[in-house]
Amino acid sequence: MRLITVAIHTYDKAVAVSALLESEGIKVTLQNVNLENPEVSSGVRIRIAEQDLPLALRILENPDIFNGLSMGIPGSILPQSVVVPTDFSEYAFAAACVGIKIAAAHQTDVTLVHSYIDPRVTANVQLSSDLTYGVGANDVVEQLVSTANARMTKLCSRIKDEMKAGRLPMVRFNHVVVEGVPEDSIVEFCKTRPPYLVIMGTRSASAKEKDMIGSVTGEVLDECRFSVLTVPDRKADDIQTPPRNILFFSNLDQADILAMDTLYRYFSDSRARVTIVNLPQRHRFSDKTSGESALALSDYCSKKFSQYTFESIPMHPKTAVAELNALQAKRQFDLIVVPNRRRSKFARMFNPGIAHSLLFHADIPMLVIPV
Repeated sequence: MRLITVAIHTYDKAVAVSALLESEGIKVTLQNVNLENPEVSSGVRIRIAEQDLPLALRILENPDIFNGLSMGIPGSILPQSVVVPTDFSEYAFAAACVGIKIAAAHQTDVTLVHSYIDPRVTANVQLSSDLTYGVGANDVVEQLVSTANARMTKLCSRIKDEMKAGRLPMVRFNHVVVEGVPEDSIVEFCKTRPPYLVIMGTRSASAKEKDMIGSVTGEVLDECRFSVLTVPDRKADDIQTPPRNILFFSNLDQADILAMDTLYRYFSDSRARVTIVNLPQRHRFSDKTSGESALALSDYCSKKFSQYTFESIPMHPKTAVAELNALQAKRQFDLIVVPNRRRSKFARMFNPGIAHSLLFHADIPMLVIPV
């Protein structure tokens, strides 16, 4: 086995680096630089097997990721993290992988958020008097927190393994475990620590239809006032980052320009083709006026967002989902963008917005931008 020198440090620093490398499975040999007179300290060589060099370099170039700073130390979260809520499912892991790629492109970090529900709270609002929590409720909470932290540590280790293998870029990441209903906890966390972007994994369309009322992602889309990217249940490698073929839903008003500007800031390095679908509010536009406004919007965007190419097509709001499926079969979009206006819960209950409807019927990543 051929040994090569990856670094020369003082003895104390060499021991620390050696411990870091060995904790990641790399065998290290320390050797005094001055072999003829070893009692004279002139530095220590850190030597490893030649085949371990690529992994060792990834670790040494990103020590913060591997020395414990990525494991949720308070105060280590950057102001504008990519926030990825997780329930430790495979589709949540796919969302984390996409979040890491986006964070690497924008030189920020990733914060993994998991929430648990305190059974003492649910016991206080139960409808039946037959079920009550006894003195063991505190033990139940401690077990919930312990289990959540253990699963989070396992997830972080899995992410580190992907980084070590070169399948994910090196990005600092943190984790937070909070108490509360998942959708409420996510929204509150984003209010206290405004994110750069929220990324949420979703199941396939067929699975999502079964729990349409109780979808955590759907509630976050409606309530969160920060951009949310939904990642469907598939392998992260199948998701195009950055996107190349984008479908943009437009209401033909000024909010479209703001949403397009947000999209461009997220993926300005992509030479993407953007298809603008016109969904004007009813009774606001005639077909002729709608067509003229759509053409004007496309012309404006072509000048302002030079990396993208634009075209515009009409679509009826009532048949948007069905028409989307037909359009997707022809053009194979890799991202849907929806400007999302905040509405009351009562209005959303009886007339869900386009973002909410598409969430349950489309297996395409969707970027929902509040306007």
